[in-house]
Amino acid sequence: MAHIDAGKTTTTERILYYTGISHRLGEVHDGTATMDWMEQEQERGITITSASTTCFWRDHRINIIDTPGHVDFTIEVERSLRVLDGVVALFCAVGGVEPQSETVWRQAVKYQVPRLAFVNKMDRIGADFDRVVTMMRERLGARPLVLQLPVGEEDSFTGVVDLIAEQAICFDQRSLGTEYEVRAVPEEMIPRVAEYRKKLMEDLADLDDDFAMLYLEDEKISEAEIRDLVRRSTLSSLVTPVLCGSAFKNTGVQPLLDAIVDYLPSPLEVKDVVAVEVESGISVKVVVSDEAQPTALVFKILTDPHVGQLAFLRLYSGVVESGMQIYNSSRKRNERVGRLLKMHANKREEVKKIFAGDIVAVVGLKGSTTGDTLCLKENAILLESLEVPEPVIGVAIEPLSQSDHERLGMALERLVAEDPTFKVEIDEESGQTIISGMGELHLEIIVDRLAREFKVNANVGKPQVAYRETITNSIDCEGRFIRQDGGRPHYGHVCLRLEPIGSEQGFCFVDQIEAEELPEAFIAPVSLGLEEAMLAGPLAGYPMTGVRAKLTGGSWHETDSSEISFKLAAAIGFNDGVRKAAPTILEPVVEVEVVVPSEFLGDIMGDINGRRGRIQGVESRRGEMQVVSAFVPLAEMFGYATEVRSRSQGRATFTMQFSCYEAVSQEIVRKRIEYSGL
Repeated sequence: MAHIDAGKTTTTERILYYTGISHRLGEVHDGTATMDWMEQEQERGITITSASTTCFWRDHRINIIDTPGHVDFTIEVERSLRVLDGVVALFCAVGGVEPQSETVWRQAVKYQVPRLAFVNKMDRIGADFDRVVTMMRERLGARPLVLQLPVGEEDSFTGVVDLIAEQAICFDQRSLGTEYEVRAVPEEMIPRVAEYRKKLMEDLADLDDDFAMLYLEDEKISEAEIRDLVRRSTLSSLVTPVLCGSAFKNTGVQPLLDAIVDYLPSPLEVKDVVAVEVESGISVKVVVSDEAQPTALVFKILTDPHVGQLAFLRLYSGVVESGMQIYNSSRKRNERVGRLLKMHANKREEVKKIFAGDIVAVVGLKGSTTGDTLCLKENAILLESLEVPEPVIGVAIEPLSQSDHERLGMALERLVAEDPTFKVEIDEESGQTIISGMGELHLEIIVDRLAREFKVNANVGKPQVAYRETITNSIDCEGRFIRQDGGRPHYGHVCLRLEPIGSEQGFCFVDQIEAEELPEAFIAPVSLGLEEAMLAGPLAGYPMTGVRAKLTGGSWHETDSSEISFKLAAAIGFNDGVRKAAPTILEPVVEVEVVVPSEFLGDIMGDINGRRGRIQGVESRRGEMQVVSAFVPLAEMFGYATEVRSRSQGRATFTMQFSCYEAVSQEIVRKRIEYSGL
């Protein structure tokens, strides 16, 4: 996992080459990388979908998932981290800890996945190993444990020094790095190696009392003892071992493989996987063993043109065989396991049986989708599912012909099954089909796939930002629904207090009334009525967010009150209250980082200010490059890629990722209300 262009796919290609899985070095820039198998990936030189593969090193099997770095495809990282046991976090030796590095690091912390750090591109001009380690400590709050130092930097980079073994490893470029030589530490590096070795031993002594005693008493500590403590500390996520190299220049990859085997966990060593019993709701631990009952999580759906729908799953326990019946406890339906496939990017190897810890693709799971749990019906349990971010941008799509219209529905259905961050809805007023995603590139890829894979020709409208509405004041309000329309009379009455909370918290319902005030049966309908009322705000009809609704009182009638009465009363009270609570419109704001030569800095900063951006700071990098950090409304960023290139003669690059929702000015509120026609 890493920021864009840190070298994830190139490193994976080298791993496959050195482990004998592939017999040629695939390159991203040539479109020949094994893991970037989609046409769109090969053309753009980026990873779009996470690709799974398997290799062997030192009699250990390693399952690898190569994830995208672009924020538009962050769900690929999220679902990979949900099912993997360890992570190699790559950092560019020039760029250091970049915005998406921070995002994927936070995701790994959330899932408590042990990490190794690999400082890549040590051969690049401006490479600075020490700076990257410092940035890891400051920006990520990590505790880096430096295990290697580079032998030379930039053009003179030839290998690495292993601080545990106190040896230099130099790589032969004529053999494409397959041959390397272990030598004594270069004389000019001895003082630096001694300094870093001492720091390593002190850091380890802080982690373990027994080790500290040996170290303080100047006892001889073996390599095995040091590596054992590094492993235990890594598995507990107390430290992050740091290695370095240059995947493109075939340097440092084999020691990285050694570190994966030495320091990252096997399926037997991960923290207990917790599930919930479907019937009782009690938490239970999933025992990682072939003898236990089968338990698996579906983490990805993929449509393969040759075999149909593939469900990628991680088997946490038990054994699954081709042809067996399995129960989807998330959907409450039985499924039949068809073919079991070990995947190597888009190539398939069929197996008859899989065991605890395996990651495979399954043919035949018709009703399963991302986040579903598979187990036995007799002891049905549910694993924790995935957190899926909400889309921030949408476009209208219109098929060109009737035949395109028929194919579009089927194609969109498949794409929605594959990608949980991709949403499709029909605009009730215009009848248009609106597709929503995580960014311009995300939707561009979707439309490209519709044309190439599904042969759907369609017109696409201009991107639309996913605005939200919220309230800025607290208010007490009440809603009454009293009706006598010839049939049964209806009576519902609720008292509410509406309060603003952070937009990231969405909607919060709090029941604050005594049981005798309202029967329990009417509480859930009140909550449902409020949730439905949140779907359209009072200003421009955008969905509402950042509201806490407290049910503070109400009254009911023994014969006239019903669930629908209280649902409607809650909606009436909410709609009346939000109009008086100073509502406003929120817009998505993105965090932008532009890397630009010094001579174009003023022009770029002026352009960001003109887009209503707030510049947070400017940082100098080695060489003539400047890094501008800013927060800019997403609505102002459409077409920015072309603009930033034209303003810098093609020399500037930028990245952006969703940050938060912020209130817009009254002028923009007025424009959005006019645009919506409300």
